[in-house]
Amino acid sequence: MKLPPLVQGFVLHFGEMGSRWGLNRTLGQMYALLYVSPRPLNADDITAKLGISRSNVSMGLRELQAWRLVRLEHHPGDRREYFSAPQDVWHIFSTLAEERQRREIEPTLSMLREALLETPGSAEEAHAQARMREMYELMDQLTTWFNEMNRLPPDTLARLIRMGSRVAKLLEAKDRLRASAGRVRRRGRRDAEET
Repeated sequence: MKLPPLVQGFVLHFGEMGSRWGLNRTLGQMYALLYVSPRPLNADDITAKLGISRSNVSMGLRELQAWRLVRLEHHPGDRREYFSAPQDVWHIFSTLAEERQRREIEPTLSMLREALLETPGSAEEAHAQARMREMYELMDQLTTWFNEMNRLPPDTLARLIRMGSRVAKLLEAKDRLRASAGRVRRRGRRDAEET
C-alpha cells in the first residue's frame, strides 16, 4: 500500500470489518480509501494506492455501485471514470442499512411468510411454525421501525439517538401520567355517582 500511516490504518481496519459485514476485504479497503480521499479517484489511482489488481478494482467498483455506496463522475477532457464516497455519514449509514435490509432481511421475511401460510403436518412442525411466527413478528416490527426512522431528517434522528435511554424514561413517565389520569377520572365518576 502506498498510503500515509493514518490512512493505511483506517483502510486496513475497514478491510477487516468489511469481511465481518459480509463484504470482501478488498471491497472494504476500497470503500475506506474513497471515503477518506479528498478528491474522486479513478481505478488506476485505487490500484496504485492499494496495490491490488486492476481487475479486482473494477469488480469492486461495480459492487460498490450496486450497493449505492459510490458516485461515478466524469471529468471534462478525461475518458476515465472517477469515484467518490458520499460525504454525508448519515446517508452512507442509511444506504448500507437499506441495502442490508433489501439483501438479507426482506428475503428472510418472504421465506417466513411462506412458511407461516403452510399447514403444519405434525406437532414438531407446529412448534417450529410458532417459533418462526415469533421471529417474523420481531423482524417485521424492526423493519417497520427502521423504515420510520429512516424517513426522519438526519438532525432529528441524531437528537433521538443522543436521547438514548431517556426515551424509555419519557415513555414510562407518559404511562404513569395516563394511569394517574385514569385514577382521577374513576374517582371523579365515583364522587359524581355518590352525590
